Amino acid sequence: MLILLGYVVVILCVFGGYVLAGGSLGPLYQPLELLIIGGAGVGAFIAANNGKAIKATFKILPRLKRTKKYNKALYMELMALQFKLLSKIRREGMLGIERDIDNPQESPLFQEHPTVLADPHIMDFLTDYLRLMVSGGMEPMEIDELMLHEIEVFEQEAHIPIDAIAKVGDAMPAFGIVAAVMGVIKALTYADASPDQMGQMIAMALVGTFLGILMGYGFISPIASYADRQAKEAEKMLQCIRVTLLASLHGYAPQLAVEFGRKALHTAERPSFSELEEYVRDSKKAGNA
Repeated sequence: MLILLGYVVVILCVFGGYVLAGGSLGPLYQPLELLIIGGAGVGAFIAANNGKAIKATFKILPRLKRTKKYNKALYMELMALQFKLLSKIRREGMLGIERDIDNPQESPLFQEHPTVLADPHIMDFLTDYLRLMVSGGMEPMEIDELMLHEIEVFEQEAHIPIDAIAKVGDAMPAFGIVAAVMGVIKALTYADASPDQMGQMIAMALVGTFLGILMGYGFISPIASYADRQAKEAEKMLQCIRVTLLASLHGYAPQLAVEFGRKALHTAERPSFSELEEYVRDSKKAGNA
């Protein structure tokens, strides 16, 4: 998990550098400062969001420990499945895939691609628009417009928890300043204290600013950035399906329609033409065996 590795690097570099410079870790341990900053952040998060946003935020947190989901292997499997579906449409007509999309779990065609079948996000999008194609009551442009609307809605919903986390991360330095100012105010109430005591109290107060900045930019903001990457990967998967189906609706052969989908991928996940062709060929052989 890269996010945990990043956290370890942040902690080692910040606190390790401080110790190597001759600093003592003892004064940095201020649990009440953490309570003020963390509690204010949680309170602001609750105040700024409704129940839907809060629930969505907690829902994405377990997914952060997941490694990259939409990789090259999954894209190749998806495009091979789409090629088979579109080829079956060419051979048997639109009604030829009706049973497959009505009950994908029992379809031999879908069972050959278990990774795709296990992803409800992909399956819902793919089968919904294949049903619209089978119904034959919509023009390609209308189906494309509907797909774009759904992808836009997905993007907006995906960014609700991301924006909520990002705003908390941006607010943490300010809450750190609040804690620091409160510490300074407390220190100034002891104006008759010795210089050593006053110095200790001012140092303790400044820990609030340090903790707020560290928590905001070192821990919370990276969560929002990581979740944003995951949302964009899921959106790119939908775009791949959209482009492939749209090419088929415009009359392109299955091989060319899948090529449209391949070109929609980022270069890091995009298989070469020969790789995809060989994978589709092997997949067809395995299905016929």
